[in-house]
Amino acid sequence: MRPFLLVISIVYTLFSVDCCWSSEIWVSNNGNDRNPGTEEKPLASIDMALRKARELRRLNDPSIRGGIDIIVKDGLYRPDAPVLIRPEDSGTAESPTVIRAADGARPVISGGRNIGNWKKLQQPLAGLPGRAEGKVWVAEIPFMRGGWLQFRQLWVNGKKAVLANTLNDGKLKRILSVDNEEEALWIPTPGITFGDGSHPEFVIHQWWAIANLRARNIQVNGNKTKLTFEQPESKIEFEHPWPAPFIDEKKEYNGNSAFFFSNAIELLNSPGEWFADYKTGKVYYWPREGEDMQKAEVIAPFLQSITKIVGSADCPVSHIGFKGITFAHTTWLRPSEKGHVPLQAGFYILDAYKLETPGTPDKAALENQAWVGRQPAALEVRYAGNIFVERCRFTHMAATAVDFIAGVNQSRVEGNVLSDIGGTGIQAGFFGSEDFEAHLPYDPSDRRELVRHIKITNNLVSDATNEDWGCVGISVGYAQNITIAHNEVRDVNYSGICVGWGWTKTVNASRNNLVHANRIHRFARQMYDVGGVYTLSAQPNTEISGNAIYDLMKAPYAHIPEHYQYIYLDEGSSYISIKDNWTEKDKFFSNTPGPGNEWENNGPDVSEEIRKNAGIEPEYKDILKE
Repeated sequence: MRPFLLVISIVYTLFSVDCCWSSEIWVSNNGNDRNPGTEEKPLASIDMALRKARELRRLNDPSIRGGIDIIVKDGLYRPDAPVLIRPEDSGTAESPTVIRAADGARPVISGGRNIGNWKKLQQPLAGLPGRAEGKVWVAEIPFMRGGWLQFRQLWVNGKKAVLANTLNDGKLKRILSVDNEEEALWIPTPGITFGDGSHPEFVIHQWWAIANLRARNIQVNGNKTKLTFEQPESKIEFEHPWPAPFIDEKKEYNGNSAFFFSNAIELLNSPGEWFADYKTGKVYYWPREGEDMQKAEVIAPFLQSITKIVGSADCPVSHIGFKGITFAHTTWLRPSEKGHVPLQAGFYILDAYKLETPGTPDKAALENQAWVGRQPAALEVRYAGNIFVERCRFTHMAATAVDFIAGVNQSRVEGNVLSDIGGTGIQAGFFGSEDFEAHLPYDPSDRRELVRHIKITNNLVSDATNEDWGCVGISVGYAQNITIAHNEVRDVNYSGICVGWGWTKTVNASRNNLVHANRIHRFARQMYDVGGVYTLSAQPNTEISGNAIYDLMKAPYAHIPEHYQYIYLDEGSSYISIKDNWTEKDKFFSNTPGPGNEWENNGPDVSEEIRKNAGIEPEYKDILKE
């Protein structure tokens, strides 16, 4: 009997190990990081769960043969720093690591902190508009890391508050003139007197982008006022040629560039607006109707990124997944620290100037040189493969939500809801950098740098670009084999889906991209020179097909109001097939395109079946209820 029982025991052990589904590590906001990580005794943080998973892999524990599930229970999780996923956290095809919500749970990883103890403002406050007196509440800015918490956004009971500005004053005023030598702008004298210690931001509408300039000096001269700005944004604003403030000298268009002021106590004049005073450590808010500040949940964002997957070309991260997780509350501090002057699609200029003698080896007529930086994202991925983000939620973001930055391949973003996004919803590929001029064709000798074989499908992108109007719903730079299919992009201020970068007809790294069966509507709310689908540069074997594009909003401040398109092939766009796209109007445009583009069967006469089939597929339709 004993030998027989021993054999049975060995067989049972081998069978149970080989057939196990996965190792489970549980996380709860009521857990403890000294716990073993079981369902009954969960850990408290995803960081510690990743460490435990890392150790299991290092020791090649038999329990992980079927993978590792980090199961996150319902609740709010607030890491002190971005959750970092390293090469040592990698799974395999047979044993992936998946960070997922527990069944029926909706856990939230938040980069925010609560602001409490609100009190009605009783004493007079210098600069506060008279109409706000007796209506504003005040709280202490949280003290963190040796100083007051820095933030540019605020959410009250889940609704975004408005950084005090002049947007609610009605139609925006327009600049009068530009003085490049003195780095100054002249505007009509505003009906606001800014105090000596007040330095509002000046936000200017520049063709397809906005610029945030921190005012240095405001000099009133009768009915005209001269503005100068802080560095480095002042130098950039007055040296870079595109996009620059527009002056309608011949009065042929809709006027000069529009502008508004933001971020000063003198502008806090309406319900829902707020202002943080870092000289006193106080934050002020005028509640909306029905908001009880003694009970309200008020969240200020703390982190600029929530999760980072960081590998290298020689040691990439692999086989990591996210499912059912909500990422919420990020800030972006550059506009407060260095201003924000974008080139396009939210990529901010580090240095740019006009060439005295135009021309580069790639483009004889090029007059613009620019080096750019990239906005942070809630989820950033560098050098990784087989990453998936499925049925997650990204909300209350200051900048980008999901960004596949470099060296990412064989990955997918599927069935996610992205809403209330300050910048771009989903982004992938190379867009230039501080060491690579943005107009040059990018085609790296080390192919491991490329972003390729990515599927972006069945995602809902709604109310993106609500801070940086020049960002887009889905944006792909230099990349290849990217599928953007069956997404719905709506309520964005610039273009819906953009593919390509570089303004070049030279064949480069971009190729084999597909933009298919997406539903794009309510776009171009604020900007123009815009397309429902917009492309740049050569992209051999790229296809734009079966999309439904409608409800173009006609930006109110555009100096050329009719400069919009449903599909727009811009500078250097080449070797692209555009077919079977339903648009509400027959309005398309190609601006200095390259060769090899083919247009076939596009416009309002395309079949009703194509229009109906565009957008989220049936198995993901439930996300539209979000």
